[in-house]
Amino acid sequence: MLVVAGLALFEFLRMALPDERHVERRLGTAAGALLVLLLAGGNARLALGGLSLLLIFWLCWFLLRFRELSSVIHHLALLFLGLIYLALPLGLLAALGDLAWGRQWVFLILLLTMASDTAAYFVGINFGRRKLYPAISPNKSVEGALGGLAGALVGVLVAKYWFFPVLNLAECLLLALILGPLAQAGDLVESMLKRSFGVKDSGTLIPGHGGILDRLDSLLLVFPPVYFYALLRGFG
Repeated sequence: MLVVAGLALFEFLRMALPDERHVERRLGTAAGALLVLLLAGGNARLALGGLSLLLIFWLCWFLLRFRELSSVIHHLALLFLGLIYLALPLGLLAALGDLAWGRQWVFLILLLTMASDTAAYFVGINFGRRKLYPAISPNKSVEGALGGLAGALVGVLVAKYWFFPVLNLAECLLLALILGPLAQAGDLVESMLKRSFGVKDSGTLIPGHGGILDRLDSLLLVFPPVYFYALLRGFG
């Protein structure tokens, strides 16, 4: 998770911050990796303390290196957006893996997301008529989104009967109804960010597929609710 978070954060900060902020890009990547490490331990006080120290550090850093007052608040806000948007969910994913049945939770997320993405794509290609959100992603359709929701339910049910028998059918339905739309929203959020930054892909790490952030987008909004649901369910 440290490696993944570092790569994703560097891609994000390279899109978000101008070249003159190359030092902040590197320090922001390191700060995000540190936050992932603190969150992965599952100690809420330690993670909150680390986040508080990062807040103090970055506020003082930009105070001393503000350059242009008209842009400093935007650069500061984008840096913190990267930490919350990427380091927080990836750190919680690492913490999720250490819970009881943690490996099963992680594979459930992957299976649900892949099933949702695949179903949304094929239903959208074959039956898509009404645009879902053309300003953000012109190729996505309402029919594809509904297909993605059905795919999410299939993914959860496969997980239950394959390797996660402690889940009941009501939970499967609940998880699909919550996580399915969140997976699709995660994809739209990253598309929104890339359009805002004026780029097509977040990076070139994966030839033909863009950057690692392009592969994580559907997962990022799913990790936090699954982690806290697992705790509430008594898997801690």
